[in-house]
Amino acid sequence: MRTIKSEHIATLQHNPANIRNICILAHVDHGKTTIADSLIASNGIISQRLAGKLRYMDSRPDEQMRGITMKSSAISLHYKNDNSDHLINLIDSPGHVDFSSEVSTAVRLCDGAIIVVDVVEGVCPQTHVVLRQAWLENIKPVLVLNKIDRLITELKQSPMEAHLHLQQILEQVNAVTGTLFASDVMEKTSNKSNGDQDTSQPVSVDQVYDWSAGLEETDDSNLYFSPDQGNVIFASAIDGWGFSISHFADMYASKLGIKVDILRKTLWGDFFLNSKTKRIMKGAQNKGKKPLFVQFVLENVWSVYETVLERRDKEKTEKIVKSLNLKISARDARHTDPKVHLHAILSQWIPLSKAVLSMVVDKLPSPLEICEERVEKLMCNAGRRLDSLPQQTQELKKDFLACDASPEKPTVIYISKMFTVENKTLPQNRQRPLTHEEIQQRREIARQRHQEKLAAMATEGSEEKQAEDNGTSGENTFEVAINTDKKEKEEDEFGESFIAFARIFSGTVKKGQKLFILGPKHDPSKALLQGKSAVSSETIHKIESGKHITEAIINEVYLLMGKELESMEEIPAGNIFGISGFEDHVLKSATASSTVACPAFTELTFEAAAIVRVAVEPKHPADMPFLVKGLKLLNQADPSVETLIQESGEHVVIAAGEVHLERCLDDLRDRFAKIEMSVSAPIVPFRETVIPPPKVDMVNEMIDCENQVQRVKDFDALKDEDTEITDDGLVQMKTANRLCTMHVRALPLPEQVTILLENNTDLIKVLDSVATVTNVSGKIDNSRLTSQMLEKLLEFKKSLGNAFQEAGKKWRNVLDQIWSFGPRRCGPNILLNRIDDYKRPSIWECLERDVDRTLSGLREFDNSVISGFQMASLAGPMCEEPMMGVCFAIEGWEVKDSEGQNGHNSRNDTEVIDRYGPFSGQVISTVKESCRVAFQTQPQRLMAAMYTCDVQTTAEVLGRMYAVLNKRNGRVQQEEMREGSAVFMVKALLPVAESFGFAEEIRKRTSGQASPQLFFSHWEVVASDPFWVPSTDEELLHFGEKADSENQARRYVDSVRRRKGLHVEEKIVEHAEKQRTLGKNK
Repeated sequence: MRTIKSEHIATLQHNPANIRNICILAHVDHGKTTIADSLIASNGIISQRLAGKLRYMDSRPDEQMRGITMKSSAISLHYKNDNSDHLINLIDSPGHVDFSSEVSTAVRLCDGAIIVVDVVEGVCPQTHVVLRQAWLENIKPVLVLNKIDRLITELKQSPMEAHLHLQQILEQVNAVTGTLFASDVMEKTSNKSNGDQDTSQPVSVDQVYDWSAGLEETDDSNLYFSPDQGNVIFASAIDGWGFSISHFADMYASKLGIKVDILRKTLWGDFFLNSKTKRIMKGAQNKGKKPLFVQFVLENVWSVYETVLERRDKEKTEKIVKSLNLKISARDARHTDPKVHLHAILSQWIPLSKAVLSMVVDKLPSPLEICEERVEKLMCNAGRRLDSLPQQTQELKKDFLACDASPEKPTVIYISKMFTVENKTLPQNRQRPLTHEEIQQRREIARQRHQEKLAAMATEGSEEKQAEDNGTSGENTFEVAINTDKKEKEEDEFGESFIAFARIFSGTVKKGQKLFILGPKHDPSKALLQGKSAVSSETIHKIESGKHITEAIINEVYLLMGKELESMEEIPAGNIFGISGFEDHVLKSATASSTVACPAFTELTFEAAAIVRVAVEPKHPADMPFLVKGLKLLNQADPSVETLIQESGEHVVIAAGEVHLERCLDDLRDRFAKIEMSVSAPIVPFRETVIPPPKVDMVNEMIDCENQVQRVKDFDALKDEDTEITDDGLVQMKTANRLCTMHVRALPLPEQVTILLENNTDLIKVLDSVATVTNVSGKIDNSRLTSQMLEKLLEFKKSLGNAFQEAGKKWRNVLDQIWSFGPRRCGPNILLNRIDDYKRPSIWECLERDVDRTLSGLREFDNSVISGFQMASLAGPMCEEPMMGVCFAIEGWEVKDSEGQNGHNSRNDTEVIDRYGPFSGQVISTVKESCRVAFQTQPQRLMAAMYTCDVQTTAEVLGRMYAVLNKRNGRVQQEEMREGSAVFMVKALLPVAESFGFAEEIRKRTSGQASPQLFFSHWEVVASDPFWVPSTDEELLHFGEKADSENQARRYVDSVRRRKGLHVEEKIVEHAEKQRTLGKNK
C-alpha cells in the first residue's frame, strides 16, 4: 500500500533543499527499470515481490512485450533519512540507442544521474553516450555496479576474482569520465589562451603550447567514482539487494573496534587486517593477503548464495537469518524456490532501495546547488554570452540560483518534450473511491426510492397502470438520452491529450496561469523593445512570420507518478511535473515564462540522428485527412521523429532506427491516425561523389595504355550543340540564347576537407548568413557575431586551410577562391572561382575586424551561378541524391550583349527578353547542367550510410553471427574476448541499406545469444563503379563480355531510381535460347 499521500508530497515540494531531481542512465538491459521498481516498492506503490518483474515504469504494451524501455517517464518518491523527509523526482530513461533522444529530454530536467553498469558486460557503447550526455548537461553522476549475482551464478568467480573484476570495471568507467574531463579542460584552456593572447606580439616559431598545463591546475578530486567516497553502490537489482561501503563500515566498526571513518576509507582498496595486531595495513596484494573488501564484504555475500542457492542447507540458512536478526514471512519460508528465500534474506539485510536513495540524498545536489556554469549554458542560446543579454535577463540568473518560489518572482519553466495520455487516465476523468459519508447518503436515497415504489404499488389499479405506462415512456426517453451521452463520453475517454514534461526553475506555477511560450529564435532584447506587439495571439501552427512568442493558459498541473497523473493546485520551483493546455503552443520542446525577458533555453542535443525513413499513405484515399492529422500529432509526441512531405507528394516518417520506426508506425496506426495504412520499404539515403581515376582494374592489374581495350572516355552521349567537353574533363556549356558560356570542371575534394565540412555545418550556416549581408551592403558587417562565435569561425578557417595545404600543391591558395558551399549553402561541396578576370570578394572577408573597409562589387548574375550550383549539388545525375565531397571550379564565364560583344556589368544589355525566358533563369539552368555533366566526366561513385555494429556473443555462435554479417556486406573491424568470461565483443561496419531485419535475423540464427546495437557512424564510398563494364584484357578474360555478376553499387542506384520513378536500364531477357527437353530434340 502506498505510504505517502499527494498532500504530503505537495508539502515536500516547497522545501527545495530536500528535493533531488535524478534520472537513471545505462546501456540497454543493464537493469535501470528493475532498480526503479525496487525504489518504487520502497514507497509501497508496488509489492516487493513484484519488483523487477512488473517493470512499473514501462507502461506501454510494446515496452512490456519487448522488455526494453522506449520512453522516459517520471515518478515522485519519498525517503526519510535522519529524521528529515526528502522528495526524490525519479526519471527512468531508455537504454536503446534508437531512443537516446528520450535520454536527452530526461537529463535536461535533472540535477543528478544514477549510472548503471552491468558488471559482466562492462562499459558498453551506450554507457559512453549517457556519460557524455550527463557531462554536457553539467549534472553530477553516481554509479551502481549491477548484476553482481551473475559473477556468482554464471561466471562462478571466487570473491577474490570478483574483487579484481569489479576494480577493472570501475577503472573503465573512470577512464571514460577522465577522457571527458580532459577534453573539456583542454578546450577551456585553449579558449582562454586565445582570448588572452596579444595579437600585436609576434608568435615565435619555436613556441610549443603545453596542453597539460590546464589538467595539472584543475581539481579533479571529486570527479571519479570510488566506493570510499560513497558514490558507488554494489547491487543485484533482480535479487533486491545493494550496499555501499558505509553500510559494512557501520556494521564492523563496533566488532573490530575500529573507527567508522577509517573503515570507510580502507574497506575498498589494497588494505588488509593484521590478525595479530588487529590493525589495518596496506599492501594486501604484495603480501598475499585478502583485502578487507573480500574478507568482510564479498565472502559474506558469497556464503549466502552458496548456502541458499547451491547447497540449499536449511539449517545453515536459519542460522544466517537469526544471526542477522531478520524476520522471514511464513509464506517465503514455505516456498520451494530457493530464489525466493535468497531475495527475502538479502533484501532485508542489505536492501537496494535504502542504499541507492541514501546515496542520492547524500551525494547528489538539490535544485539549490545548481552551478552557475550550467545556468549560463541554459540561458545563452546560439553561442551568445550572458553579458550580451539585457539587464533584466541577466537578473534572472539570481532567481535560477536561488530557486525562489515566491509569487513575485518570475516563473521560468523548461518543457523538454510533449507526451500523450489517454483521456480516461486523467485525474478528472478517473473514477474516485467513495467516502463513508457518500456511501451512507447513497444508501439513504436508495431506501427512500424503495419506499416510494412500495407506496405507488399500493394505490388503485387504474392509477397504477397509468403511472406504469407514463413511467415506461419516460424511461425510454431517458434511455435514449443516456445512450447519446454514453457515446459522447466514450469518444472523450478514448481520445488523447498532450501533457508537457517540464521542470520549473523559478517562481510558482498554478492552474489558470497565463504564460509566454518562447520559441527557439526568441531574442529578449527585441521582445523588450517591441512590448506587447512581439506576442502572437495565434497557435504554433498559424503563428505569423517573425513572431516567436505565443501566450497560453495552463489548464491543469500534474504530479507525475509513472503511468498515473495526480492533479495539483500549484508547483513551486525546483520540481518536475506535467502541464496540460500547451498542445497548441509547443511543438516538441520550449521555454515558458511569465516575462519576455527570459531567453529561450539552449536546444537539446540528440546523439542518434534520424536517418531511417519510410513513406506512408492510407489504404482508403478518403482517410488522407486523418493521416495528415495523425502525422502532426506523431511529430509533436516524439522528440526525435521527423515528418515531412516530399516534392513527389509522399508523406514521409523519419526515425532514428528500425525499432524506433516500428514504434512510431504503431503509434500512428493505433493512436493518432487510427486508420489502415500502407507503408513503403525503408527509404535509405545515399550520397553521390567522384573519385580520382583508379590506377588498378577490377582484377588488381595496373591500368596502362597497352592493356586498355575500351577504357576511352565516351563523352559523345553528354555532348550536344551547346556543350563541349575537353579530354581533361573541362565542360563548356552555353545558355539557350548563346549569350553566356560557362567553363566548369569537377574535382574530388580531399577526404579530410569533406569530413571537416560535414562536421561544421552549423558554423558554415552562420558564415553564409554574415557573408550574404556583407555582399548585399558592400561593407563588412559582423557586429551580430559574438566574439566567441567569431573565434570559432576563424578557427574553422584555419583548420580548413591546413587541410587544403596537406592535400597537395593543386589545393594551395584554394581557401580564398571559395564561392559557396552546397547543398543548402552549408553542405560538404565547394564552388570555386577560378575566373581570371573576376576578382570576387572572398567569403572569409566578412570575418575581418576592419569594419570600415568597402568591398568590391559582385558581377551581375553572381547569385544565379550560386543557385545553379546549389541545385546541382542537391540532386546528382546518378540517382538524384545529394552530392558529397565534390568541388566544382568555374574556370571561365563569358557574357555577351545582344550584339555579340563581351560585357559583364551592363544590366540593360544582358536582360534580354527572348523566347528562352529571363536571362537569370538561363544562367541557373546552364550552371546546373554544366555541373552535372562535369560530374559525369569523372569516375562516379555512390556513398552509403554506415552503421557501427556492436555485438556481444559467445564462442559457440560466433560463426553464425559472421555468416549473417557477410550476407549483408558487413565488415568486422575488431574482435576481442572479454577478460574473465566467454563473451566476445565484435565491432563491425554494416551498410544502413542492409540493416533492416538484421537484429531479428541475428537473434534467430544465434538462438538469442547475440544481441547487436547499431549506431550511425559515417558515409563510405561503395567500392564498385555503378556503370562499370570490362575494359582491359584481364577484365574481359575474368568477367567475360557480359560481366553479369552482381554489382552492389548498381543495385543501390537502380533501387533508388526505381523508387523515384526515374528511368532504369534493365534487360529482361538477354542471349535467350530455346529450351530443349529430353523427350523432343527440337
